[in-house]
Amino acid sequence: MLAVSFRARERFMAWWTSLRALTGDGLLYLLAAAFALALGETSSQPAQWQWGYLAVGPYVFAALVAFLLARRVVRREHAARLVLLVVVMIGAIGVPLGLEAHWRHAQPEAGVITRAGQFISKGEDPYRAYDHDGHLVNAIPGAPAFESFFPYFPLMGVFGLPSAESHKGEGLTDPRIIMTLMSIIVSGWALFLLRVTRKQKIRVAQLLVALPTGALFFSTGGDDMPILALLLLAVAALQRRQSNLAGISLGLAAAMKLTAWPMAAGALLVARDREGRSTWKKVLAWVAAIVIVTTVPFAVRQPLAFMSNVFAFPLGLAGVKSPAASALPGHILTTWLPVLGHVLAPVSFLIGGYFATKYIRRHWPLTLSKMLGLLAIVFLGLICVASATRVGYVIYPLNLWLWSSVTKDASVPAEELVAAA
Repeated sequence: MLAVSFRARERFMAWWTSLRALTGDGLLYLLAAAFALALGETSSQPAQWQWGYLAVGPYVFAALVAFLLARRVVRREHAARLVLLVVVMIGAIGVPLGLEAHWRHAQPEAGVITRAGQFISKGEDPYRAYDHDGHLVNAIPGAPAFESFFPYFPLMGVFGLPSAESHKGEGLTDPRIIMTLMSIIVSGWALFLLRVTRKQKIRVAQLLVALPTGALFFSTGGDDMPILALLLLAVAALQRRQSNLAGISLGLAAAMKLTAWPMAAGALLVARDREGRSTWKKVLAWVAAIVIVTTVPFAVRQPLAFMSNVFAFPLGLAGVKSPAASALPGHILTTWLPVLGHVLAPVSFLIGGYFATKYIRRHWPLTLSKMLGLLAIVFLGLICVASATRVGYVIYPLNLWLWSSVTKDASVPAEELVAAA
């Protein structure tokens, strides 16, 4: 069975790579249109189904144009693909985001980040609620229990500052708009630095920004998109042996959300200078400095609330049901047997850590491509075993897998490295 699945994968990849780039774009946009329509028909959350209905048109248009152009001899195929990418971004991100910000329809995380920005702007602690003996302490009045938690590191609250200063949580100060602008700028910088072909750069941009793996999140919540943009910038920096830039980008991401920490750890294994010498200490110094400076002042002020918000709540251990608890194996198991919520994650970390260490030792010195591929598997495993996680986190392993694929040819062991500048 395993051999059959590998052969099927090889045949699919051979077929996919044989397609013209525009044909591939057309298929991706057509699938995106089908997903958007399905989401519009099935989702019960206004921000999601509205995005679905608004985005289906741009995706269908881009797919039809891509198929038509693929049947002709297009001299500047790269330019045509870029134009379609921009059209999709306007139709699937710009228009839905603007309308939903005006309507004030968003996923709960947008409101949570807005409130955190308001607290920080007043010099107050964004970590207020915590669980004590099964009782929620310091709940936000008028908000659902899960919205009383701020499950991020303090730097994420920066995106809520514009709305706090303007005393408005809508329009141009909506945190989703700030996160979108920041993510697109950083992603553009990363793509400029990334040493891959133009065809591969457009594929990376499509998955990260234009397809539902990016556009849906920009419009409805957006908190994972700055993280992914910074991680891509770190990948480009590691590829170019720019350890300071890699450390700064990873430090900023790690100071926002826990989902950046696996990549920050993985970067220590592959960070090299132009002579092939390890620069893990330089990367670690930047990450540690940024995280400590931005986090410690808040952590020491209310340590119990900080731990409850940043660690216990995302892991489903804060005594409050999270709306992010998708019907994945970890959530199903802990719902069936609650005690597993305290042992499933640690046991999974130990088992996963053992096999990851074994893989690293077998493939040492680890290349950037192999590190990204390993992280894709790690993220997928964490998503499956976590007791409270959303299926949307699959955008992390998907992007990591693609980055691993496009950097494969450029990744070489340290012994074989020649000046990469």
